[in-house]
Amino acid sequence: MASRPSLAEARAARAARAAPRPPALPGDVRLMNAVASGVYALAAVGAAVAGVMWLMRSPLFPIRAIQLDGELARNSVPTIRANAEPHLAGNFFSIDLQQARAAFESVPWVRQAVVRRVWPDRLDVQLQEHHAAALWETPGEDPGADRLVGEQGEVFEANLGDVEDEDLPTFAGPEDSAPQMLALYRRLQPVLATLDMRIARLALSGRGSWRVVLDDDAAIEIGRGSEDELLARTERFARTLGQVTARYHAPLLYADLRHAGGYAVRLRGVGTAAGAGTGSPTH
Repeated sequence: MASRPSLAEARAARAARAAPRPPALPGDVRLMNAVASGVYALAAVGAAVAGVMWLMRSPLFPIRAIQLDGELARNSVPTIRANAEPHLAGNFFSIDLQQARAAFESVPWVRQAVVRRVWPDRLDVQLQEHHAAALWETPGEDPGADRLVGEQGEVFEANLGDVEDEDLPTFAGPEDSAPQMLALYRRLQPVLATLDMRIARLALSGRGSWRVVLDDDAAIEIGRGSEDELLARTERFARTLGQVTARYHAPLLYADLRHAGGYAVRLRGVGTAAGAGTGSPTH
């Protein structure tokens, strides 16, 4: 059974019930309090922003070191620094990492750069270099322009004197066609290699027609079509050309694969045309 409150507790309870409640604040006072709270909050945000701006502009946080890692076969560390560092601006907090990446990627032979901050005063730069797959020419431009095609099909500028592979093919085609040309080259070259032929030049006209020039200056007109159609014509040519050259004891000078069901060839010192299936001359 619950115990009854003492006399003192009962008197305290009656006094609490009888005590007058404080009057409610007027609406204008409540509004002033809300405005004051908002001002204090804005002041705090402003102070934080000012602090961040100060950190970004402060000379107290300079970048004292740049660590270069990754592929450095084509460029020395001093060369990369000399090309990229003049384009870097800001301290540890304010430097724009995207702009820094672009600065390093503007260095010849640098394909990709990944830049990150390392506390308290260092940039870590991971580099990937281009690997040349072909020389590049754009029709109508200076054929001596130092441009190359990388293994991913991108066109980039570099000193051709740095290219060690003297057997790189030349691609000549419209802008943005380098990836398509590299893909087709990688399918055609193994087929022609069965004839001991090497592609020295692969050209794509503005109308979409393909032409191959071999390292002995023989030319092959492949024509238009899908990549699979172009490959099929070249495979048909490779299967039967040996019969023609063996019969006439003369090397290839020119071939035209654009004929339906066959191809025409011109041998050095001999004029002839061959059917795709038999390789027999037609005149």
